Amino acid sequence: MSVHFAGSRSRDRPRVAIIGAGVSGLGIGWRLGAAGCTVDLFERNFAGGGASWAAAGMLAAGVEAEPGEESLFRLNRMAQQLWPEFRTELEAESRRDIGYRDDGTLVVASTRDDLEQLRHVTAFQTGIGVELEWLTAAEARRREPYLKSGLAGAVFSPHDHQVDNRRLAMALKDAALARGCRLHETRNVDAVDLEAGRLRGIVVNGERHRADIVINAAGAWANRIDGVPELCRPPVRPVKGQMAALRMDRNHPIATRVIWGPNTYLAPKADGRLLVGATVEERGFDDDLTAGGIMAVIEAAWRVLPGIEELPVDELWAGFRPTSRDDAPVLGTSRLDGLLLATGHHRNGILLAPVTANLLAELVLTGRTDPAIDAFGLDRFHHVSHAGAAS
Repeated sequence: MSVHFAGSRSRDRPRVAIIGAGVSGLGIGWRLGAAGCTVDLFERNFAGGGASWAAAGMLAAGVEAEPGEESLFRLNRMAQQLWPEFRTELEAESRRDIGYRDDGTLVVASTRDDLEQLRHVTAFQTGIGVELEWLTAAEARRREPYLKSGLAGAVFSPHDHQVDNRRLAMALKDAALARGCRLHETRNVDAVDLEAGRLRGIVVNGERHRADIVINAAGAWANRIDGVPELCRPPVRPVKGQMAALRMDRNHPIATRVIWGPNTYLAPKADGRLLVGATVEERGFDDDLTAGGIMAVIEAAWRVLPGIEELPVDELWAGFRPTSRDDAPVLGTSRLDGLLLATGHHRNGILLAPVTANLLAELVLTGRTDPAIDAFGLDRFHHVSHAGAAS
């Protein structure tokens, strides 16, 4: 992580086109702009929209760790450790408060069956190095008095924090612009521009835009860009999530830290919003809110924090997690020289923002792929036979 991002513009810095201006694209742009690159960001809607706007902002490397995702946990924990410095640097650059909160995460079990499941998951998590503290139901309610009575138990994770994802997106936008990046909103990228099989840039609304390097950070839309050879397309699809924001009394909030329960999470923000989520649906790009989806989200939260029934509904929305075949990000080079990938973050896009920004910028500036993202390259999805043919 020794790349020096601050510096004057240099003639030998590449021209970079970034497809997608969510937290990944904006973060990479900010770092490259600081290093003197010419950077253009193209966003199909508005900067910081999409999955970045729809998220909950949890930085939960620990409590979200699952068996079979040990490599992803290591990357997530690396990102988690980078967050305090990233936050300090970004807030100074953007002059915005991004709502970073380091008061930990509480995971509660409502029933004895939930408690046994929590014991099983916690045994795995502590085994890979997550610091967790078991709490009795009474201890959990001392920390969060509005939790339901009769809880079976709880676990506290002191290092799983949160950020206000919408403030984060706007801060990254301001920081990127301050470093000379050019932002093109409501500009859909039609295709990559190839000449004799070589990447020359992108095509935007029918017009060519020249670039030495193109970074595909288009989230759930990352595999829908024309002109990209099949073996260079990230296998990313949208996974729909419906969420709700409830309005708490800022002076008397009914939740003060992130709370996880069976099939739910609740993330309180400094402005009084309580984010409640989220469904996991394979519905393509269908962004309709459904009665069943919203009911499931609210009911699961109510079973953990009954007082939400008195709170007004502030906002309802659906977003699309950019999800790869193994639920892990796709980071680094593709098989097309000059085309880099920063997508497929699934539920970890906000958490991985520092790693994505720093290591993709390092790749552009030095040509070196950091070993931390070796396991997350596109080639993991393409098996090569003994005859040498990709399958």
